[in-house]
Amino acid sequence: MRLKNLIASLLCVLLLTACSDGGGAATPVPPVDSADVPAEPESGGTLVQPTIGEPSNLIPLLATDSSSHEIAGQIYVGLLKYDKNINLVPYAAESYEVLDGGKRLRFKLREDIYWTDGVQLTADDVEFTYRLTIDPKTPTAYAGNFKLVKEFRKTGKFSFEVTYDQPFAKALVSWATNILPKHALEGEDLLNTKYSRQPLGAGPYMLKKWTAGSELVLEANPNFFEGKPYIDRIIYRIIPDMGTQFLELKAGNLDMMGLDPLQYLYQTSGPGWDGSFHKFNFLASGYGFLGFNFRHPFFKDVRVRRAIDYAIDRRELVKGVLYGLGEAANGPYKPGTWQYDVNVKPRPYDPAKARELLAEAGWADSDGDGWLDKDGKRFAISIITNQGNSQRIKTGVILQQRLKDVGIQVSLRTVEWAAFLKEFVDTGRFDAIILGWNILQDPDIYNVWHSSQAVDGGLNFTRYINPELDELLERGRHMVRQDERKPLYDRVQEILHDQVPYCFLYVPMALPIVQARIQNIKAAPAGISYNSEKWWIPRRLQHQP
Repeated sequence: MRLKNLIASLLCVLLLTACSDGGGAATPVPPVDSADVPAEPESGGTLVQPTIGEPSNLIPLLATDSSSHEIAGQIYVGLLKYDKNINLVPYAAESYEVLDGGKRLRFKLREDIYWTDGVQLTADDVEFTYRLTIDPKTPTAYAGNFKLVKEFRKTGKFSFEVTYDQPFAKALVSWATNILPKHALEGEDLLNTKYSRQPLGAGPYMLKKWTAGSELVLEANPNFFEGKPYIDRIIYRIIPDMGTQFLELKAGNLDMMGLDPLQYLYQTSGPGWDGSFHKFNFLASGYGFLGFNFRHPFFKDVRVRRAIDYAIDRRELVKGVLYGLGEAANGPYKPGTWQYDVNVKPRPYDPAKARELLAEAGWADSDGDGWLDKDGKRFAISIITNQGNSQRIKTGVILQQRLKDVGIQVSLRTVEWAAFLKEFVDTGRFDAIILGWNILQDPDIYNVWHSSQAVDGGLNFTRYINPELDELLERGRHMVRQDERKPLYDRVQEILHDQVPYCFLYVPMALPIVQARIQNIKAAPAGISYNSEKWWIPRRLQHQP
């Protein structure tokens, strides 16, 4: 629910998928009468929302999936967080300073933060989190940012300084990461600790119950330093199919979810919806992509990758998958932001050009069966994606047809989310993959694209390696001024466009829907969940699920 959880490089589960149910029949959720809404917030009640996959681990360092990070973000706190305008502001830190041209950071912690077992949160916990992150024995994808630290020095029980050899553009963002409890985790085997499923935090909520395959129940932390949240409990129901989520929403069993475009446009208006729900729309900070495994021999030739890019009609995807609610993607940056390079022109849909490039790469239909072959091998690949996300499945079906048009045989495979990550993404066991990434506010994409991350469990799971890209990413993260960074990241976008490690597909609209009984939801550049601790439910509208 909280934007600050997107600061880490993590897999994005886009909540914009198609529903198998075609009806827009009336829902039993009653409209909200203004007479039931008092002028002042009231405490209590339960908010129920879905998660498409079960969390893999509630120790954030060890997780790369969005389900884990979203829930962990309710349990832990970071030094900083994003406000409604996507500006970094103090959170667990009382104050901070950027000194020596960006080479030194000084933090002062609040002194009123306590772990839920009553132990005070101090600079020892921040130092422990930092050292645990850079420990080679910690299986984390997030060590890169912290390995740039030259020195971590405590200056008091609640204060510390961090120095770098040279300025690091993402320094502040990296210190917004979740803080872990030293007194609980010190000496623990992180891969076998109870705290992965029984986390100890200091955030607005505490984990009360985790029923595997079913739900997680969070309860409001009465001692949360910003004040106990108004809503007493949040229930995350594990519902791996978006169509089922929509049926549960209609039945009144969910308070919110992310709609797909069809649901947003045609299935959530009129009697039974108007007055019972509020809908929102804004361009998502994320993109969908088709990624190639660079260990696969077919994809080592850039002409093949470019051919596939030419074979994809992004207008068709935006229209057929997103129903027009989104934009074509052209690189890893969000359209309209300063880091997006408008001078990098997307490849047009051109199947004739695709066939020409494939022929240049030696692929031809030598036996007249309609499929390309080379050296006795048919150009046949598998595209894998996760179950339950029919937006991605629809995308796969369209890509399957477009690649068939140029002689490439594609089989589609869907896998349950947890197995998808553990057995295929983390190990690189795929030919090509349809997935999505969050788009972060800072253009540094080192964790996804640098060659050092092209390892099992690393975020560069396509194993793309490019020395020039490495050098640009290393330089760019040590620049602070936007005007100096802009040319470097323009070149990054050019390289990714020219070399096609991904076919960037689309940036969808985020389409959340929330029951109207939930109060104080205000859309902003950060979305709707930046102030979730301040949401509330009128007492007359509170109920147990």
